[in-house]
Amino acid sequence: MPVQAQLFITCLADQFFPDVLKKMTLIFEKLGVAVSFPAKQTCCGQPFFNSGFQSPARDLARHWLEVFGASEAYIVAPSGSCADFARHHLPNLFPADSRDHAHARDRAARTYEFAQFLTDVLHVTDLGARFPHRVTYHASCHLLRGLNVRTAPKQLLSAVRDLQFAPSPDEETCCGFGGAFSVMFPEVSAAMLAAKLKNVEASGADVVVACDPGCLMHINGGLTKNNSRVRARHLIEVLANE
Repeated sequence: MPVQAQLFITCLADQFFPDVLKKMTLIFEKLGVAVSFPAKQTCCGQPFFNSGFQSPARDLARHWLEVFGASEAYIVAPSGSCADFARHHLPNLFPADSRDHAHARDRAARTYEFAQFLTDVLHVTDLGARFPHRVTYHASCHLLRGLNVRTAPKQLLSAVRDLQFAPSPDEETCCGFGGAFSVMFPEVSAAMLAAKLKNVEASGADVVVACDPGCLMHINGGLTKNNSRVRARHLIEVLANE
């Protein structure tokens, strides 16, 4: 029986990176994963939770739990941020002895970020991709610090044909997005982004790869504003290239 995966598409990916979602589906189909798409899924509640609005976060989370509870398949997101919320924070929205808490723990145990799912569940590190460009990597905060995923994305990149990897000295430094953080503290966010872009440019890369739509939006926006030749791309876009 093939591995089954439900696509947790996330809000930012749905609105701004639909091609990434299509390519994620194509990669899974190529690997023989049985993919399903729960059409009634909405935001998991993370933006409300991060801003201190527990009640509306709980309402959205409860709906998310119901939608993804219709199947026992894995839940896979193209975002370390959303996967981290589902795995580590969503259960805490509900009393420990409640039915909702039990449901949240169940969904959390089978939720994975895309690169994490490939390496830890499917045990795949080489997708036969080819990407003839010089590439540097940005480790998004929730993927790195929340999910403790440090090596998986670079493992996958190392197997890509004709890709030249260009290390960046601040690979693990925040880009300044942080969701609501960039709105609430725009000056700090802009300063953090400027430092990140300086190091991306210094790496000599053509492309900076990340695994979170929020980071990609923030970094690509800064690169475009600076008229940079460098572009930000999701890991999935690189791995889908043949």
